[in-house]
Amino acid sequence: MVSALAFWGQLGWLKAAWANGTVTPIICRETIAELSRILAYPKLKLSPQDQQDLFGLYLPNAELVDLPNPLPALAVRCRDADDDIFIHLAITAQADFLVTGDKDLLALAGLAPVRILGLAAWRAVLA
Repeated sequence: MVSALAFWGQLGWLKAAWANGTVTPIICRETIAELSRILAYPKLKLSPQDQQDLFGLYLPNAELVDLPNPLPALAVRCRDADDDIFIHLAITAQADFLVTGDKDLLALAGLAPVRILGLAAWRAVLA
């Protein structure tokens, strides 16, 4: 989502997919907090207003899912433990795909109990 929101001009097709219901982003409180933290990175050069505007594009089209507490153990864990939350979210929501540009998550493609795709592969599936 970071790439989709921070580089919106290149991914305009994604906004249309969200708006027309072809795609429903799945979120939880933890992933919203992570997205908020990352959008504030200085290298993205997003003002607080820009960040708020991007959330305004994203959140109305997303489905909020409550994760179980405690989270169940994962058979496959990500090299970056902070990314395990995305696997938990995809499993809990019974998502069709976990779409990511994160190399640590992509390394789990074919191993995790959810189908993990990069953005280009996912767009090809949607076509």
